[in-house]
Amino acid sequence: MNVFKRKNICTEQNQTYSSKNTHPNFNLSGDALAIAEGEGRNAVYLAEQGMQVTSWDIAQSGLDKTVQLAKDRSVTVSTELVDLSQAIWPENKWDEIICVFGHYPQEVQQQTFEGVKRALKPGGYFLMEVYSVDQLHYGTGGPKSEQLLYRPEEVLTAFTDYRIVHFFTGEVIRNEGTLHNGLSHVIQLAVQKPI
Repeated sequence: MNVFKRKNICTEQNQTYSSKNTHPNFNLSGDALAIAEGEGRNAVYLAEQGMQVTSWDIAQSGLDKTVQLAKDRSVTVSTELVDLSQAIWPENKWDEIICVFGHYPQEVQQQTFEGVKRALKPGGYFLMEVYSVDQLHYGTGGPKSEQLLYRPEEVLTAFTDYRIVHFFTGEVIRNEGTLHNGLSHVIQLAVQKPI
């Protein structure tokens, strides 16, 4: 079972990520944060499921596209221009935080994991799918620098105090536009903050 099942909500844009399929006990209600969200497809999907969604990205152009996509789909997504290396993470704010192909330097990865842990409400979920360092050998998308990719052991180590709902590292086929297309090497993680 692929718990990170994709649902195509756009024809010419990337497929979206459906946290609903990640764990049978997910309640797609409450507040969600999508980090390094790019053009907002995942944030808009969560808003369509009834969540109150905030999208963080470093590029204003991505946030503008998020707002337009949300408008086109008759939902609302709040957007904030945020550089994750300087992010101020509130305490116990979100029911769900997602990161889908959000790639940034390794020191920022660790900072971000700590921020996620701070910002999740007790019982909340963090879900991510990112390219692993092994993706460099595939050439089917993602950063070309190892410093922007993830190591499975570092991802797991960051969340040893959380309940691991799902963890996978290995090959998957992604057909999500020209930037993520073909056989890829990813890390998938779904964890729950202790109550």
